[in-house]
Formats: sequence, C-alpha cells, structure tokens
Amino acid sequence: MAEIKSTMELVMERAARMGRASDEEVQQEEIQKSGMKLAANFLDGTVDSLMTTLTEQPQEQQVSIRRGMVETLLRNIFLHRDEQGKERTEKATQGIREISGNAGEVGNICLEMQNVLGQYNQHREQLHQQVEEQLRMQYEQMIAQQEGMQAGGANIEHALEAKINEELGKMEAELTGQYNQAVEQYKEAIRDRLR
Repeated sequence: MAEIKSTMELVMERAARMGRASDEEVQQEEIQKSGMKLAANFLDGTVDSLMTTLTEQPQEQQVSIRRGMVETLLRNIFLHRDEQGKERTEKATQGIREISGNAGEVGNICLEMQNVLGQYNQHREQLHQQVEEQLRMQYEQMIAQQEGMQAGGANIEHALEAKINEELGKMEAELTGQYNQAVEQYKEAIRDRLR
C-alpha cells in the first residue's frame, strides 16, 4: 500500500528542494504554476481556449505552462457523484483534448476514461439496488419469523437500514478503489503522451 504523506511532510520536502533548486528550476516551477492557474481559469469558465491562451504566452515558457495546465486538468478528472462533478470532469477532459492538439491517441484515451467514469456511476447505482434488495429480503424473512412482535419489527427495520449502510459502505469503497485505479492508469497514459 502506498504511503500517504502528510501536508507538513510535503511542505518540508518542497522547502528542501527549493533550497537545493537552482534559480532556473525555481523559475520553471513558477512558470508551471502560472499554467496551473490558466487551466483553473479554463475550468471555471473565465478562459475559453487553452491553446489560444498558451500561444499568447512567451514561447520559451510554453512547455512549462503547458505542463502546469495538464497537471491541473488531470487533477480535475475524478469519480464524480453529482452533475457538478460530471461537468467539471468533462470540461477537464475537453481541455486535455484541446491541449493535445486533438491528437488521436490522447483523444481515444480520454474517450475510454470518460466511459469508465460513466460506468462507475452506473455500477454504483446497481450495487446500491442489489445490496438493498438482498438485505431487505433477508430482513423480511426475519420479520415473518417474529410475527406478532410489534416492537421487534421496528427494531428490525432500524437494523435493516444500519446493515444496508454498512454493506454499501464496504462495497462502495472497494468499487471506488478499483475505478480510481483505472482512472489513474488513464491519467498516467495521458501524462506520458503529453510530456
């Protein structure tokens, strides 16, 4: 399992790198940050075209700016659970396509990744329905066995809801982990092609 670093550890590592970094490396990092900001503006709708914005930048900075744009766009591709998340993910994917110059291979990866993102929500909904249905049937059988006990029926209904939530939590965590792994593989393939 990958080790998760605390924010403080990341800040300390960055500070150490900054201490060792040359002036040029520091400057490149700042230029890359400007690309990140431009991509964030694109995602927020204040910039219409990433390529137009990129070509307006000094030519010697365009590679670093583009790298920053790509990182911000990839960070905004995630397993969404609502319409707002879906729109942001689609906008980020659109930006990736644009920044790649609509390269066929990157476009295909983006399309496959969007299909996986859509499948995640469908799979998640099916999982919810199946778990709820299975547990409800089990508890209905228990209620039938305890006929005549009013209080017992109420307790069973409460227990049913708790059990459904518990089972859904476990299964959804596993499902999300699998889909996140697939999405990360697509993102890495995009990074490799856009370096």
